[in-house]
Amino acid sequence: MDWKSLIFGLMGGLGVFLYGMFLMSESLQRVTGDRMKNILASLTKNRFMGVLSGALVTGVIQSSSATTVMTVGFVNAGIMTFTQAISVIMGANIGTTVTAQIIAFNIMDYAPVMIGVGAFMALFLSNKRWKLYGEALLGLGFLFLGLYLMSKGVKPLEKSDAVKQVFQNFSHNPFSAILAGIVITSILQSSSVTVGLVIVLAQQGLIDLDAAIPLILGDNIGTTIKSQLAALNASRAAKRTAMSHTLFNALGALIFLPFLYLGLYRKFIIHITPGDLNNLNHIGHFIANSHSVFNIISTIVFLCFLQVLVKVSTWVVPIKPEEGRASPKLLEKHLLNSPPIALQLVRKEMARMVEVAHQAMICGVKALLEDHTPSINEAHKLEDATDDFQHAITEYLIDLSERDLSPDESEQLPTLIHSVNDLERVGDHAENLAEISERMQLQKFKFSNQATDGILQLNRALDAMFPLLKKAVTENDPASALEALELEKEVNRIRRMLDNDHIERLKAGICPLPAASYFIDAIHNMEKIGDHLKNVAQTAYNFFTYSKGKASLKKIKEQRKTTETQPS
Repeated sequence: MDWKSLIFGLMGGLGVFLYGMFLMSESLQRVTGDRMKNILASLTKNRFMGVLSGALVTGVIQSSSATTVMTVGFVNAGIMTFTQAISVIMGANIGTTVTAQIIAFNIMDYAPVMIGVGAFMALFLSNKRWKLYGEALLGLGFLFLGLYLMSKGVKPLEKSDAVKQVFQNFSHNPFSAILAGIVITSILQSSSVTVGLVIVLAQQGLIDLDAAIPLILGDNIGTTIKSQLAALNASRAAKRTAMSHTLFNALGALIFLPFLYLGLYRKFIIHITPGDLNNLNHIGHFIANSHSVFNIISTIVFLCFLQVLVKVSTWVVPIKPEEGRASPKLLEKHLLNSPPIALQLVRKEMARMVEVAHQAMICGVKALLEDHTPSINEAHKLEDATDDFQHAITEYLIDLSERDLSPDESEQLPTLIHSVNDLERVGDHAENLAEISERMQLQKFKFSNQATDGILQLNRALDAMFPLLKKAVTENDPASALEALELEKEVNRIRRMLDNDHIERLKAGICPLPAASYFIDAIHNMEKIGDHLKNVAQTAYNFFTYSKGKASLKKIKEQRKTTETQPS
């Protein structure tokens, strides 16, 4: 046997096949990617729609791995729940069988035509969309060319009794075939490549259907390695999503094993597949159908026990106490190539940052007025969290700036960075309040009742600004931004009033001088919190909302006035 020709032919064919799969999938993702991602993000309201959207997206972009990675990203970003993600992954498993069905038609003779037409479209057409369609057709041509080269490469194996013995062992020992399928797919990182290789081996008469079916079952388990890799540095929810993918495929294979051993599954595939099993030109259809039936039946079974799969996945990847800790979680790197979704994630993360800054201020004020040491410690932790948010969001926006953005999207980036900086400064001033409390505790100073009432009054006005900012940022609500701006004026008014009252208390000798400096420092920091919140509100009003709705300040005020004067 000419091992050199065998290895070179197999490696060359495999390389061309892999490149064809990559080119076809990448082109289809580029031409439909954002729409497909929007489908995934929106059409998952129930388990059936999740399966349908997963199958549709994977069938279109020809990559279950891409769909699964996107889904893990959506869960990590908080766009999709864990339960919704499982149904999408089930659908992706069905959608990926489309590739196997295409391969089974064995239209290798048309590969040169596909390559020629695809290359012409990709090189000479000016329309970007049609160029991408040309690249997809070129990829499909390479896919079939790779299959042809692999089939020529493995042909000498027909003469090797040792190789035949290995493949015959797969027929008699399904466990070894499943393990081989897992290993091959884990290495190649593509279930479609493994299915294509199995079909090629079957068409050369090297393996039969009894060996092919367990190889396909192993292939379905091995393909989950990509979702596990995508979830390595993701949230626990994303890790559970990846684990559910592995459990779903592994348990599905386990359920099928008895039917495999009894020969019932083989008989069922032969029954539903037209053609002659002994005809090597037809065997690809039997293998492709075994792949499709496995995924369809597994989905139907586990769809009925979806909550059980959720509980098992949660048990395997349990919830940890630190999951609730304030930290950036939604900025999914896999979604940077979809700028509208990425910007949506930034706003969601900003909304979480508003909440963290709010809690920091609450802790700072509580420490100040109640000498509450735990609140001092918590304020320090929350200030660190605002630093983490600022760093993560800014870095994400810088990465996003390197993508292909529209003018409107590009204009948002510096605006968002400025707002994030302002929210980080809110955390700094909240921490300052906690530090004032620490110094007062050391010197055993306390504020007078009048000073305490003044700080509480200032706190109430600031406290009301945070939920308005959150709504303005996440919902593009100009009225909420405007209301927050009006409240900041109230903060300034209260600050001036407190200054005047404080001077009167000093003149009357009610407030001792050392405590007086702490009071001035405290209300100064609280006013600065209002200033930074005002900046965020102004940004939200001027850009997030104004640029979209072109609403003017005068128009919104008139709308509010009309609403207030209408009879209830």
